Amino acid sequence: MRRRTSQEAARPVPAATAALAELAAAHAAKAELDRRLSPETYEAIRDAGFARHFVPARWGGGEGTFTDYVHDAATVAEGDPSAAWCASIAATISRMAGFLPEEAQRVIWGEGPDVFLVGALLPAGSAEPVDGGWVLSGRWPYMSGVHFSDHAMLCCSVPLPGGGNEVRFLLVPRASYTVEESWFMTGMRATGSDTLVLEPTFVPAEHTVARHDVISGRAPGSAPACHAVPLKAVSGLSFAAPVLGAARGAHAEWTAMVARKRSSPSGNRLLGVSDSATDAVLARTAGLIDAAQLLLEHAAAQADRGDVTALAAARAHRDQTLATELLVTVVNELFRNAGTSGQSETSSLARFWRDANTGAAHAVLQFEPAARAYAELALADVSQGQNG
Repeated sequence: MRRRTSQEAARPVPAATAALAELAAAHAAKAELDRRLSPETYEAIRDAGFARHFVPARWGGGEGTFTDYVHDAATVAEGDPSAAWCASIAATISRMAGFLPEEAQRVIWGEGPDVFLVGALLPAGSAEPVDGGWVLSGRWPYMSGVHFSDHAMLCCSVPLPGGGNEVRFLLVPRASYTVEESWFMTGMRATGSDTLVLEPTFVPAEHTVARHDVISGRAPGSAPACHAVPLKAVSGLSFAAPVLGAARGAHAEWTAMVARKRSSPSGNRLLGVSDSATDAVLARTAGLIDAAQLLLEHAAAQADRGDVTALAAARAHRDQTLATELLVTVVNELFRNAGTSGQSETSSLARFWRDANTGAAHAVLQFEPAARAYAELALADVSQGQNG
């Protein structure tokens, strides 16, 4: 794996992001069949700076913003949402790794910041306490990008020396785990979100961190600003940004199809569709994409400013889920009005439709639980103001 210098790692690479989108689009059809991205696409993800985006500067990382992160992930998704999903996960898990103790961070980034990590928030597996740490083993499903990972942050409920249990992330190297193919989904097929299988492996306590610290945004020492953010305020961005790009890609493909039909002598009249009806679909879906993008950009900018209150974090999560609902409405309307050519299984529009709907089904992007959490805090805030 090629490593970058600290100077290269901190430099923004917008051209590399555009090149990644183009490369991913070219490989997308085969990647769907293979159910994982190509090695060339993963190297392009590395070159575009996703793995190091949130890595602390002292390790050569970019300590980047959430605004740039959303923009870049959505751009890549216009080429292939699966590639954007894996790129987004690479950045997200690297940010979470910044909460690990110094020794563990050195293990990950001691030779450079362009390291691929995988992980998930839900606990699985089992841990046996031993002197100095735990022996960890088990199976962790839905590990997007696991085939190209260098390390994994595995979430597990571990017994504590003084009694009781605590959910922690435990760092394990690639040599310690294998991958079982289990990802056979309708959409996001190329993410390779297979099952990680770990035989009993010793993990020292210095290579672990409490999940609560990651969720609350309590990073150790002089952590960069991008780490001192509650997870609820930004977790939905990881998955909504690829859905945003999928909707933009679908809209571009659908618009090109309409333009081609209108340039033909028969045009839409062959399908019995009036120009005014098509115009309404084009304008409405474009407006919904813009609205969703504004919601996501607002949440990202809020995280970049810092000092995120509990209510602000709940609002951000509300907006991320609401934006996702708007984007699914877009791709569904475009697909429904695409005609038979656009609904072919091998068409780009059908791939965007599949990927957007599958991505939007992620637990973090569900509107109702986000709405309940927001309403509870908003109503409590109003009550406190009235009683004060």
